[in-house]
Amino acid sequence: MSELSYQYVVLRCVPRVEREEFVNVGVVLHCQATEFLGVAWHVDRERLSAFAPGLDLDRVCSALDYVEGVCRGDARGGAAATKPIGTRFGFLKAPRSTVLQPGPVHGGITSDPERQLERLVSQLVS
Repeated sequence: MSELSYQYVVLRCVPRVEREEFVNVGVVLHCQATEFLGVAWHVDRERLSAFAPGLDLDRVCSALDYVEGVCRGDARGGAAATKPIGTRFGFLKAPRSTVLQPGPVHGGITSDPERQLERLVSQLVS
């Protein structure tokens, strides 16, 4: 298989935006050549509870479920899920002042975007 370029953002849980502290909880990867847009995430409840006591972990998981809906283009993603894949990635990589924020956009080369997503989550989240 040929080498394909991709872009990704790390999703960060930012309980208190003013402190600029965060814990990585997921990765969104977009490969235009294959029309791939995927997210993989893991919320370590014990770690996040120690990091930010009182944080609504169900709210964090709900926000990640929404991102998954946008990536898959299903009802969980609302109106954003109906847009073309490139537009959906643009929506997901845009900064917001919420508990779940994307980091900077990074890029790379892979022959298998889905496996690369798994590798990135293993390296950056788990």
